[in-house]
Amino acid sequence: METIHFAHLTDIHINAPEKNNPMFGIDMTAKLRAVFEDIRNLKTKPSFVLISGDLTQDGDLEDYRHLKRLIDEESRKAGIPVHVGLGNHDFRAPFREGYLEEVPSDESYYYSFVERGLRIVMLNTQVQGSHDGHLDETQLDWLTETLNEPAEQGSIVVLHHPVTATPTALMDSHLLQNPEELANVITGRHFIGLLSGHIHFHNIGSLNGIPSCAATGVAFGLDPTSQDSMIFLDNSGYNLVTVKNGQMAVQPRYLPGEHQLLFEYNLKKDPAHT
Repeated sequence: METIHFAHLTDIHINAPEKNNPMFGIDMTAKLRAVFEDIRNLKTKPSFVLISGDLTQDGDLEDYRHLKRLIDEESRKAGIPVHVGLGNHDFRAPFREGYLEEVPSDESYYYSFVERGLRIVMLNTQVQGSHDGHLDETQLDWLTETLNEPAEQGSIVVLHHPVTATPTALMDSHLLQNPEELANVITGRHFIGLLSGHIHFHNIGSLNGIPSCAATGVAFGLDPTSQDSMIFLDNSGYNLVTVKNGQMAVQPRYLPGEHQLLFEYNLKKDPAHT
């Protein structure tokens, strides 16, 4: 079977520049461009790029229109297709209108595609009006039906909320709420991995023996060792993924930088941010 390489990005938190309200004073558009530049300079060209949610910070129409122009440009420069999913900061109606250029609606957004025998399943773990993650019954039924069609190189699930434990109870509260229901569908069905984001640091575990890898954010990072504070760091990274001989291998990658402190929420002093 042919070896497949691709890049997994997440949490890009784009804001349209005309709004002039950069998060933490950082140009997230420039950060995303820097990651694509890094991808273009890789010795082995990835077949495609995945972005697993939190496409924008505010989730409004201007952001998605700007993101569409940005992704189209970077995709052309790299000669690589880009596939996106939604996160808790995204809003379905403006995403459909501004990015997909469809009639706006609140219909959930999930799909699958096959690349040289490898099936990628992009799921939507959004709970509208909340930062929580959950997979609804309709989506799980769709996934079950989708898996009736075999994929020679197996399948990979991409979702925003991670499914495996993190170093702290604080970040464990940000995991998918019903991982066991997902596990019931995919276990024994030639799934070779799960990819996610949301927590803004690299985190590797497993779900019923299936490797599960969260990527750090493109926009910023979080300190995974902090027990009672959310410590925001000025860094940027992504995952390089290799599928070979029926297995998924992940190489976490950071762009050069000093990982400087951006902001800290102490959740004991400011419980409104829990």
